[in-house]
Amino acid sequence: MTQTIGFIGSGMIGGALARLAVAAGLNVVMSNSRGPETLADLVAELGEHARAATPEEAAKAGDVVVATVPLGVYAKLPADALAGRTVIDTMNYYPGRDGRIAELDGGDITSSELLQRHLTGSRVVKTLHNMDWIRLYSRARPAGAPDRSALPVAGDDPAAKAEMVRLLDVLGYDAVDIGTLADSWRCEPGTPVYVQPYQGPRPAQITQQDWHQPEWQRWFREAPGEPVPADRVKQLIAQAVRGHVGGHSG
Repeated sequence: MTQTIGFIGSGMIGGALARLAVAAGLNVVMSNSRGPETLADLVAELGEHARAATPEEAAKAGDVVVATVPLGVYAKLPADALAGRTVIDTMNYYPGRDGRIAELDGGDITSSELLQRHLTGSRVVKTLHNMDWIRLYSRARPAGAPDRSALPVAGDDPAAKAEMVRLLDVLGYDAVDIGTLADSWRCEPGTPVYVQPYQGPRPAQITQQDWHQPEWQRWFREAPGEPVPADRVKQLIAQAVRGHVGGHSG
């Protein structure tokens, strides 16, 4: 049973997940590339169940570890320290941010398979990556709640996936097993289950291309979102068609 979650990366997604974990009574060990001292405010907010550390220390401290850094720097994740751990992959391929990665552009490998190849001694599970950070925190619900959402889970190790299903339940979400890491393209950026269903309908006058405008930012911050139950996740996964690789970080 997971009692401590290590975080390598403490940005928007990492912070949202850490808040959910602490609210559920779990311990968190936060880290980033800039050093533990830069996390003092976040750790103070999270309270007694949180502490700051280096990425290597967070990797060794966690029963499971969340890898939530830009995909372009995935090779800097400490493979030796993460050996033997289940690693939650929340990373998404945004070429405009990460640079072009030829193997992903060719469509022969998924970003999670790329990560698993780097972390040869770890069990990578893809999940907690297809909601924006605001809804990820605000849409969490207790087990059995009528408006509880589900998230896709992909991985090559059945025991690691089962562990993630239990952890998602603790954090406030149901889970839908969508297969192996090779199948994880079905919930990558640009697919039907990615982000938008959880946000709910966007006002007609606001398009994705307007993401840098105040109106889009205001809607993004304030939209309550909508529940996406397991049956709906399964429908959206089934609709996915493999095509253009990589999303837009906006």
